[in-house]
Amino acid sequence: MKFVAEALSLSEPAAIRLYRKSILKPAFIPHPFFSDIEEAYSLEKKFGKFEEGTLIALAGKTYVARGFPKIKRTLMLKECVNRHFKGCDVAVEEKINGYNIRILKIGNNLYAITRRGYICPYTTEKAREKINEEFFKDYPEFMLCCEAAGMESPHVPKEIYGKGLEFFLFDIRNSKTNEAMKVEEKLKIAEEYGFKIARVFGIWSGKELVDESFEIVKKLDREGREGIVLKDVDMKKKAVKYTTSYCNCSDLEYGFRYFSELGRDFVLTRAVREGFQSYEIDDVEERRKRYERVGKAIVDGLIKSIEEVKKTGKLKERTKLRFKSKEVMELFIQHMKRLARVNFEYGGFENGYILYMEKYMPSTSDKIKNLLDGGFW
Repeated sequence: MKFVAEALSLSEPAAIRLYRKSILKPAFIPHPFFSDIEEAYSLEKKFGKFEEGTLIALAGKTYVARGFPKIKRTLMLKECVNRHFKGCDVAVEEKINGYNIRILKIGNNLYAITRRGYICPYTTEKAREKINEEFFKDYPEFMLCCEAAGMESPHVPKEIYGKGLEFFLFDIRNSKTNEAMKVEEKLKIAEEYGFKIARVFGIWSGKELVDESFEIVKKLDREGREGIVLKDVDMKKKAVKYTTSYCNCSDLEYGFRYFSELGRDFVLTRAVREGFQSYEIDDVEERRKRYERVGKAIVDGLIKSIEEVKKTGKLKERTKLRFKSKEVMELFIQHMKRLARVNFEYGGFENGYILYMEKYMPSTSDKIKNLLDGGFW
């Protein structure tokens, strides 16, 4: 715990207290696959200047991977640009619908760290396969901030990003200070080392930025994609995200599908987003389409779950994953069982070891069963 205390500028007893309060938690399962790491902890909450999800690892020396700063969301694109990005050149970047990962080199190997600060075996294996390690020889103090997305995602399976799992770089940050590289420097590095990136559509300011952003959002909406992130090209101001109507309604359908597990806050926030964004568009025909889309999302989500419970008696999400190593697959099962109530089924070998991950939704299942039997809400 001494190395953690030094990294956080604390006394060792203070670091131990954080551990006892579960603010610090073990960040990995000791295993030969994580051969470089002696110990590693993650911050469950923001502590001083250190963000939630910060990783502190010991591997001969101390490594710190700062947690990724939360990106603020705007519901009024024009007003946000005029107020927050006044006088700035701003890059408009695609927001990828996946899960947030930081990749860095610890000791002799690459490691993939989730938003909460855990080292994920599955994502680490994929990072070692797909990420050009030469970057870390040239930039040892930096980490790659990526969205992991694709159909073989353990969290957000989306075929639109590929049938497997891909990494889409959106930031390069100093792992100790969290200072981000400028947008143009990031793009240059991505090209040099062959990294896939979250698309940058262009750089604009003022009214042109507003007009171009709305057009890009419309295009992404038609393509069934998530939205945009606006970034000051010098990365001095906080980035801002704005989602498409498709994304809002897709989330609403998902929220009503598992209404008892996800709760009211999940669906309320998505409905409010759609309301404000519809107001800003101020187009009668477009609003009519949105009314229909929101209603369809809510009803479709419920009907799909009712039909599934009627047919099978329970609701579950099923995800297909593919591993290069059976040993890493078994390690991932241990990793996930520490974090969530999930079941697994081995699917044999097909260009890798296939694993099906199933997450059951018992609360929504029970409520639907009761209502179908004539019970009360």
